[in-house]
Amino acid sequence: MAEHGFQLYDTTLRDGTQQEGMLLTVEDKLAVARRIDALGVGFIEGGWPGAVPRDTEFFRRAATGELDLRHAVLAAFGATRRPGVAAALDPQVRALLEAETPVVTLVAKSHTGHVRHALRTTLAENLAMIDGTVRYLVYAGRRVFVDAEHYFDGYQLNREYALAVVRTAAEAGAETVVLCDTNGGSLPDEVASIVAETRALTGVPLGIHCHDDTGCAVASTMSAIDAGAVHAQGTAHGYGERCGNANLFTVIANLVLKRGREVVPLEKLRDLAPTGRAIAEVTQVPPRAAAPYIGSSAFTHKAGLHASALRVDPNLYQHTDPALVGSAMRTLVSDLGGRSSIELKARELGYEVAAGSDEVARAARRVKQLENDGYSFESADASFELLLREELAGGPPPAPFEVESWSVRVLAPRGAEVRTEATVRLVADGRRLTATGYGNGPVNALDTALHSALDPCFPALARLELTDYRVRVLSGETGSGATARVLTSFRDGERAWRTVGVDGNTVTASWRALLDAVHYVLLDRPTAPAPVEETPAPAAAAVTG
Repeated sequence: MAEHGFQLYDTTLRDGTQQEGMLLTVEDKLAVARRIDALGVGFIEGGWPGAVPRDTEFFRRAATGELDLRHAVLAAFGATRRPGVAAALDPQVRALLEAETPVVTLVAKSHTGHVRHALRTTLAENLAMIDGTVRYLVYAGRRVFVDAEHYFDGYQLNREYALAVVRTAAEAGAETVVLCDTNGGSLPDEVASIVAETRALTGVPLGIHCHDDTGCAVASTMSAIDAGAVHAQGTAHGYGERCGNANLFTVIANLVLKRGREVVPLEKLRDLAPTGRAIAEVTQVPPRAAAPYIGSSAFTHKAGLHASALRVDPNLYQHTDPALVGSAMRTLVSDLGGRSSIELKARELGYEVAAGSDEVARAARRVKQLENDGYSFESADASFELLLREELAGGPPPAPFEVESWSVRVLAPRGAEVRTEATVRLVADGRRLTATGYGNGPVNALDTALHSALDPCFPALARLELTDYRVRVLSGETGSGATARVLTSFRDGERAWRTVGVDGNTVTASWRALLDAVHYVLLDRPTAPAPVEETPAPAAAAVTG
């Protein structure tokens, strides 16, 4: 059971959608809401009905049964009545009732400058607007939260008025008054001090809503909770306007694992990373690799010193068990690592290797040499596994097929579309195979030719899909003759992986990466590896494949 009394409030569907470049359909919003609900969050803010047509439609569809929430309570967001208009006659307030949500969250001005210059009304009328709107909604049977906008700036400018806003909302029937660091400019110590003072002076149940403009949104949220806040707002992945909001996933993990407060059921905490990935798929906004707890790099280790310690005890360089939040430890293989990195990575891939073995030593030396030549194995686990297999076997294992030759040419008929033609000549099971493929570039054409030749012989290759292709001209070299590193990304059902190829000829480097992908699919592995989470590749110049 989640901690009783603490209110965990998600505003991804409202505040989070104000992030630049994010545009969610109603179906997207419904999908995200279901994911947040399954995590065990207490409240989900669905949007602003009456002000945003898409949000109005979201609430209509939610009310008809398309959103069956098991844990969360749905909230509609809106503003207090307009100056000089009764709450019952204000169309925006009536739209909040028509959304048919159990909870309504009202934004109210608590900064005297905003009251005078944004609302263009008097301080007394603003308090009357808060009082009248809250009473009207409570009388209509709604639970009401009030977001005191610009509270921390307003408190420092005119403390008595900011406190009057809190008292007015509570006396009118608001269940919780949420103190908002709307500009994101407050630091954690300031937030903690003002929350504690407000709580002591009003006795009102308080919440916290922070933006990340100083990089302190999560820290300020934690400070507010430590100071007595009983309600915390945030968004998935910290989505939001400008620098974003407090990352709700980080807040949840911090509260459960660092403060021992079960704000979501413990069994749900393991769904944190999968939930983050699922929501990123819907929003099409990639999560930050270095995000705490659930980022793909959160429990990833590269340096040899770390790897040596991790081999003895993973807790030496990890602040918590990644499995608790649905993440996993990863080891990156690079020239910065040594034998310990190779050993850890081998075990991660399912291979039993002896500590300090000759095979591990050979693999470490080979990695260092190849990375000196331009290879990068930290972003190409599949290519590393092929290298490891060679060293463990004492040489290249029997190949499932042999390459006799391959060629690529560009077809550019006058006045016609330019195409690329690739031809491969292979030998598999004693049979000579020749196939030609066409594409919009050499990689696409070679990939098509390989599938045409090999899929009939190896059905497992049919699901192999090239999903990304990146090329980087290696540093220190210039011009069209410079050495190129090619990273290719593939998917095979639930698994995803990358391969790498390096050569002075970009097409040859691409061919090597393609061959590694094909050989990787056909590996006879010691154990069935778990699905590999895709991680962002290093920045590279995008090139048409």
